[in-house]
Parts: sequence; structure tokens; C-alpha cells
Amino acid sequence: MRHRLLSVAIGVAMSTQWSAVRAQEVQGASTETRTEAEAVQGESEKKPTQLESITVTARKREETLQDVPVAVSAFTASALFKQNVQTLADLQGKVPSLQVYAARGSNTTLTAYIRGIGQSDPTWGFDPAVGVYLDDVYLARPQGALLDVFDVSRIEVLRGPQGSLYGKNTIGGAIKYVSSPLPKSTQGSVEATVGTHGERGAKASLGGASDDGVWRARVAVASMHNDGYGKNLVQDSRNGNKNTNAARATFGYFPSDTFNVELALDGMHDNSNPRGAKMLKANKYYPAYKPLDSDFDTRSAMPQVNHSELEGAALTVKWIASADWAFKSITAYRSSSTQSNIDFDTLPERIGEASGGYSDHQFSQELQANYDAGGKLHGVFGLFYFKGAAGGINRSTFLGSPPYTALRLSQYAVSSGRIGTRSIAAYGDFTWDLDPQWSLDLGLRLTEETKDALIQNYAFADGAFQVPIAELADFTGSNTSRNVSPKLTLSWRANDHVNLYASYNAGFHSGGYNIRANCAVIPASCRPIDDEKVQSFELGSKMTFFDDRLMMNTSLFHNDYSNIQLSVFTSYTLPNGSPGFFGDFTNAGKGTIQGLEHEFAWKPSEHWTLSGNVAYLSSKYDEYRSGGVDIADSQRFTNAPKWSGGLSLDALYPLANGGSLGGRINYSYQSKTYPETTLSPLIAQPAYGLWNAGLIWQINQPWTLSLQGSNLGNKSYRSTGYHIAALDIVTGFYGAPRTVSLSARYEF
Repeated sequence: MRHRLLSVAIGVAMSTQWSAVRAQEVQGASTETRTEAEAVQGESEKKPTQLESITVTARKREETLQDVPVAVSAFTASALFKQNVQTLADLQGKVPSLQVYAARGSNTTLTAYIRGIGQSDPTWGFDPAVGVYLDDVYLARPQGALLDVFDVSRIEVLRGPQGSLYGKNTIGGAIKYVSSPLPKSTQGSVEATVGTHGERGAKASLGGASDDGVWRARVAVASMHNDGYGKNLVQDSRNGNKNTNAARATFGYFPSDTFNVELALDGMHDNSNPRGAKMLKANKYYPAYKPLDSDFDTRSAMPQVNHSELEGAALTVKWIASADWAFKSITAYRSSSTQSNIDFDTLPERIGEASGGYSDHQFSQELQANYDAGGKLHGVFGLFYFKGAAGGINRSTFLGSPPYTALRLSQYAVSSGRIGTRSIAAYGDFTWDLDPQWSLDLGLRLTEETKDALIQNYAFADGAFQVPIAELADFTGSNTSRNVSPKLTLSWRANDHVNLYASYNAGFHSGGYNIRANCAVIPASCRPIDDEKVQSFELGSKMTFFDDRLMMNTSLFHNDYSNIQLSVFTSYTLPNGSPGFFGDFTNAGKGTIQGLEHEFAWKPSEHWTLSGNVAYLSSKYDEYRSGGVDIADSQRFTNAPKWSGGLSLDALYPLANGGSLGGRINYSYQSKTYPETTLSPLIAQPAYGLWNAGLIWQINQPWTLSLQGSNLGNKSYRSTGYHIAALDIVTGFYGAPRTVSLSARYEF
């Protein structure tokens, strides 16, 4: 019922807007008869009643959000602060068709889905399907990619496959994090936060330049902590207590207006405890343990380990060679390491647990050339090179406690190895202005990628993992794939306020090898995994009315999805009768995803803004092969709610002393969601909504106080979970309960 209420609310808002649009058409003569001087003045001076214009680089060249024929949502630094976006996960409910949250047991490992397409397995053998970019540098691994928001200029979320410009692993879309630019004068800020659940944090930045502006620099740091939301009752420790520190430093050389060099360094250290999962049913192997009332408490005897570190460096060189040509080079290196313990059952008994360590490093080089001679043809083309390696080891124990140890039913296994990736690509994206109203955008990307694998998986005699008793997989492999990702967009600018487009896009998600392969039981698990592919057809509109007081953006899309990659638990029975399973990774088949998305913002007066979004998603498998049988009719897409959206009402009033007082209240909603591939009804999250609100008092120019509340209704909801049928394990990870925070910021 709630999705109907949300739809009605947005429908009423849209109807009001459309009524106003019709009124504008009736009274349009006054607009048409403005003098040219008035028009120029209106463009150069933003009125208090106008919505903010946002510049984006969705097509790797600067354009306004309303001009670019791409389904993209963008948030400025000011909007992120007002909406209390602390990490990328807080964008959920603010972007149509976006599901983004921390991976199971982690605080900073990213799980992201856009339009029902993503990847939830964060181990080193599998790539995300939603690309994350930090200042145009591709982050190949999800560890640490759930970026904390600080020192930010804007965040862009591109929906749908972005294969022609962004390449591999963007078939769901892309999230672009753009840091604050280097200043030409001294400036900075300090922010301190306290809140419920022991929240405490600090953020600071400082930037400046030499007197002539040739040398510039900026340093930003953030330290975020809380006590988590639950306890480990056995160890008397906190579950999921956040303990994250991050820093960025950028140095720039600007000898002229046409040439500059920037060196950016960043790092993150996360020493949080694992998030606690709730046992959703009693386990048949130890039925005396009943589920706890708390969503966040556990009874695990496994050491609390969830440690991640990452660092990166990027050198960006920009050169405006002439009035027509501009060139850009981005050279980057990144590395990360993770140590984690996962207690699948959350109990002191060792029904199912895993201890792992991963590491990776990557080098990338991108060369871009932008052409714009002021004529009918303008665009970008470039070359991209990527080389990376990721590897690690997982030690797993199943039924490792009495009486099953005495009955010789315990199992001990190790998965280890590495995956090396080498990718080269060439791309181009050009717009041809056929006439003042019509334009044709053509894009193409050619990619060749090779993945080399070393997989060594063994069963061991006991928990010391010293004596192997069976070989599960021991092989090397190499697989090369080639991909052509085209793009075609036809745009029609009906007038200065209405932009319509039709587009075709394609993309691919890298295949490779299953690092948990068990050749002894499932020989097919040791074969290469095929690239999954998406072809997308989209109709879109971007419209503004009433002198930019009303914005409405809509997209209607149809995706053909093939070679779908799924991470699943495959169960089997050992010769001694004990259950076994392993993490399989397979190409399931193909499917169809189609939907409708709408975003709007309306500023009826200088002080009030109503904004929101709604998304309808229809997803189904056309083929899903399991054991040679097509079971498509019984399967569902994960992280693909049929309905989702949000509404936000914001107010901002000036104060006599030069400050201001602002407030917001917003509601986000999504219908029933299946967050994992077994479609367990215990883990599936029914429809739910969240209320959030905030007050921001700018006392004067340097000082600001912000009081923010999230999940004010204290709604209990699951974001993901584990269902391991062979071990009778069903657990769920829950979103944060009600939180309230108070921040003080000083800017200079």
C-alpha cells in the first residue's frame, strides 16, 4: 500500500506542476517577448527562486545536468551536506533505481546495484558491475569503495550501461566522486560531530596557493567513529563499531591558463569490528540456541577482525593546446589489503565460519582528447590501459565443534590463489549537431581484456590447516575476451527548456574464474566465466519550466541482459553423509529489465523546495539454468524492488544577522526486495519506508550548526544476509536504527 501512497503523493506533485506548466503555456507571451538584454541578464544572474544549475562530466566533457542526454543524478557539496549524505550508502532513496549498502559484515566494502544490475560478492575473483570513480580513476575493487563523503565537490550517479565511455564493469551504471578543486587563495573548514550510539567524528580541510597562483595545494582528513548498534554477548565487545580514518592531499602546478599538473594522494584505514547479523531461525545442528530479539547482537566466539587499508595516487595533466583541442592524461596506482573474519551462524559453536585475507594493486593510464571548434562536431576520444592483480586466502570451517568433530563430520577447506587482469581499450564519443534542435551522439569502445588465474583449493584434516587430505582445485588458466560497446543517441531540443532523447547503449561485465572452484564435485566450476552483457534502449526527457523553478527529468528504459553472472552456494553430500557446499559462480542465463524513472524539483517560492524521485522496475529471467534445467519461472532478480522512490521538502529562511535557518524532512520507500540469490523468505525484506529530517542553522558566515536525524521511525529492515542450506544457516544484516547527530562547522 505504501508504494501507492508514495506514487499518489508524487502524482499530485506532478499534476500540480503540469497544471502550472499549462498555465505557463497560456501566459507564455510574456516570456516570448522578453528583450534579448533581459534574456542575457537572466542567464548570467541566478534568481533566488531558480533551481541550482549543476555542471556534470557524464560524457567526459563539461555540460549542465539538463543538457546532457544521459540518465544522471548529481549532488553538489551543499546538497550533500543538507541531505546528511555521510557515505555513498546514504544516496539510496535519493537516486532512482539505486541500491547501495555495505557488504555483509563490513562497514566500507561496497555493494551497489542500479536498475537491478550489480554484484554482491566482494572477494578478489569477481568484479563489481557498477563502476566507482574517484576523480576519474576507476576503483577496481569494492573494498573501501563505500566512500565517506568529505572534501567533495559533487557526486554523479549515471544510470544504465556506460560501456562506450567508461568501459568494463559499468553495465549497471557508474558512481563518480569528484573532490573539491584546488583553491586560488587560502581557505578551509573544520567540522566536529557527536551523536547517538557513540557517534563522534571530525573532518577538516585546508587549501591555499602561492601569491601568483602557480603552486596550489589542498589537504583533507576525516575520522569517523561510533560504538556500533549491537554487542557480541560472548566476547562483551561491540559489533560493527565504526573506526575509520581517511585523508586526501592534492598538489597542483598551474604555470598558465592552458596547462596544469595535479598530484593527488589518498588513503583509508578501517579497523572496525564486523557488523553483527541476526540469526533468523534456530539451527538444526544446535537447536538450543534461539534467535535473539536484537537485530544487531550476536553470540560469536570468533575473533572480531574486519581490517581494511587502501591507498592511491593519481597524476593528472591537462593541456589546452588550442581553441579547438584539449588534452588530458590520468596516471594512477592503487592498492588495498583486507583481513576479515565471518561467522556465518553468529554462534559460539563453529557451524560455519571463514577467515580471509585479500590484497590487490592496480595501475591505470588514460589519455583523453576533447575537440570543440564551436561548430557542429564536438566530442572526446581516448585510450585506456589497466593492469591489476588481486589474490588472497580463505580458511573455512564447517561443523567444527563437538559432537560433530568426534563424529568426523567436520570439514576444513582453504581457497587461495590470484587473478591478474590486463585490459586495453580505445573509445570515442562525438556529438554532431544536425541543426539547432537536433543532434546525434555516436560512441564506440573497443576493449581487449585478459585474465590469468591461479586457483589452489584444498580440503584439510583439521583446523590447523596443515595436512591437506583432498584436492578441490589446483589449476592455472588464461582467458581473453574482446568487446565492442556502441552507443547511439538522438536528441531533440524542442526549446530552451525541453530536451528529449532516444538512446541505445551497450556494456559488458568482466568474466574470469571462480576462486572458490571445486573441480572434484562440480567440474564446470573450473571453467572460465563468460562476460555478461547488456543492451539498453532508452527514451528520456529533461525539462525545466517557470524560469527554472521547476525541473522534471524522466527516463523509460528496456534492458536485454545476457550471460548473467551469479554468486550462489552450491550444496552436495559427501561420501560419509555429511553436507557440503561451496561458493559457486556461474553464468545463469538471460533476462529482461525494463522500467520508468522520474525525478523532479520544484521551487514554488524563494524559501521552499519540493523534490523527489520515483522508479518502477520490472525484471524477469528469460532463462535460468541450474543442473541443466531451466528454472527461470521460479527465480527473481536480487536488489531490484518493483517500486522505490523518495520525497523531500526543504525550507531556507534568511536571518537578520546575515545567517540563515534551514530545515528538511524526507521520506524514502521501496517495495519488497530479495537481497540474495537463494530468495529466502526469511531474508527477503518486505516493503518499508524511512523518515529523515534535519535542521541547519548558519549562525553567521563562518559558523554552521547541523542537527540531523535518520530512520526517525526506528524501522527494522534488512539490507542483505546469508542463507546456506547445507548448514541450515539463515542470518540477516540490518540497516542502522534511529540515529541523531549534531555537527558544528567552521569555514574560513
